[in-house]
Amino acid sequence: MSATPHLKIDVVTIFPAYLDALRLALVGKSVERGLVEVAVHDLRDWTTDVHRTVDDSPYGGGGGMVMRPEPWWRALTDLVGEPPRISGSRTRIVVPTPSGRRFDHGYAAELAETDHLVFCAGRYEGIDQRVIDHWATDVISLGDYVLSGGEVAVLAMTEAVVRLIPGVVGNAESVIDDSFAAGLLEAPVYTRPDVIEGYEVPAVLRSGDHAAIGAWRRDQALAKTRERRPDLLPPAN
Repeated sequence: MSATPHLKIDVVTIFPAYLDALRLALVGKSVERGLVEVAVHDLRDWTTDVHRTVDDSPYGGGGGMVMRPEPWWRALTDLVGEPPRISGSRTRIVVPTPSGRRFDHGYAAELAETDHLVFCAGRYEGIDQRVIDHWATDVISLGDYVLSGGEVAVLAMTEAVVRLIPGVVGNAESVIDDSFAAGLLEAPVYTRPDVIEGYEVPAVLRSGDHAAIGAWRRDQALAKTRERRPDLLPPAN
């Protein structure tokens, strides 16, 4: 009998309460079922001064503050021991930042295959580059915009990753039909009643003809993708 899929997730942040949402809904239920282990850590626990300082002014001048390397170094040493590229472990240390590689469904699926994820939720102007150079395996951007910190990105990426772990989503077919899973946006979905304010559920979905329904959904997915995300479609010959 195969072992139960399991993923350990550690999040380091200066706002632990921001990550309380990880106790809710799909991720929270996955933790309760033992499919995922989640721990949120306060970076300030690895400071050594009375003020629990985590930031300082940037070398070379400029606005804003930079997160000091020492607390991060201590935190990551305690959580993983050595950088994964040195230890050879299946740990991924993820730093969310607008200057990272774009996060997408394929990236989520890749992270879901690992054993241990450590998210470093930075703030201010970012984390001292030496921490990233030495420790990070993945520098990821949630999109082409700037947030006040990495916590929102951590929440989004965690949910995207966890739902891909076998057994997390009750109906595995719903994951297969997700947007991006097959390279297209998801087709429109409907439920009861048949009619509301003159808007009807498409007749094909009530026909019981599974082949026709499958073809309709494929056509709708293509049409939606062509309208909203043409970049997902291969170029026309």
